[in-house]
Amino acid sequence: MANALTVAVLGPGGVGGLLAALLSRTGHRVTCLSGEKTAETLRTEGIRVRSARFGDFTARVEADTELREPVDACLVTVKHTALDAALGRVPAPVLSDGLLVPFLNGVEHPAALRARYRPDRVAPAVIRVESTRVAPGDVEHGSPFAEIDLAGTGVPRARLDALAEAFAAAGPDTRVLEDETAALWAKMSFLAPFALLTTRYGLPMGEVRTRHRDELTALVEETAAVSRACGGPADPAQALARYDAFPPAMKSSMQRDAEAGRPLELDAIGGALLRAAERHGIPAPVAAQVVGELHPFA
Repeated sequence: MANALTVAVLGPGGVGGLLAALLSRTGHRVTCLSGEKTAETLRTEGIRVRSARFGDFTARVEADTELREPVDACLVTVKHTALDAALGRVPAPVLSDGLLVPFLNGVEHPAALRARYRPDRVAPAVIRVESTRVAPGDVEHGSPFAEIDLAGTGVPRARLDALAEAFAAAGPDTRVLEDETAALWAKMSFLAPFALLTTRYGLPMGEVRTRHRDELTALVEETAAVSRACGGPADPAQALARYDAFPPAMKSSMQRDAEAGRPLELDAIGGALLRAAERHGIPAPVAAQVVGELHPFA
């Protein structure tokens, strides 16, 4: 293809594996970065995707344990709990001029990444999707949607547009947003109530929104107030309407991590929310209570 990109994907799990497969299927050169065992599986078997929206298919990808040559973009799709260790697979001198595109939950990671890589090449992204790695190279995309917002303070707009065009052509609805802070808080204010309450009660969203409606509403309102203070969007009614439109069985990734006994991204989501609330003097008693109840399991 004329505008083919070279893309590395750090952490080919549910989100990373889906994006790697979609980009590869549309003609981009994709290298997945992981441990040797997973890399060997991906090299030999590719990535299998099952998706009601994008179809069932297998995509060929390259795979390695670290980045060894420059790429147009490196997508960071690991969990916060694995971030520090994973970044060792992406040496800054090798990435060089390439975009670093973190698809990380929370709002605090861009500053940390800009201290390690070129600040004007860190392009935070948010993705709204339910996608699960059921085994190495085996991805189930469960949500009827996959939406990407790209941002990046100081990043050349042409670079963001080229990557957004590649994502959109591969399948996900993609847009470039001017305001990085607003983009991150839009995801945070949507994610925090969903992740915290589904995990706290061990219930899918359909049951949370009916059995714990008052708590959900209160947490949505607290999160919206913090978002507004930080320069993000604040529309509690819209957030509740989105939750009401979710498939009843939908679970958050934090809930899935809890069910599997994996570390929780509690600090990146709940902790960051409470730190922002404290900085701006905004009461968040429901958030504080739920985060406190989850701490023993983090």
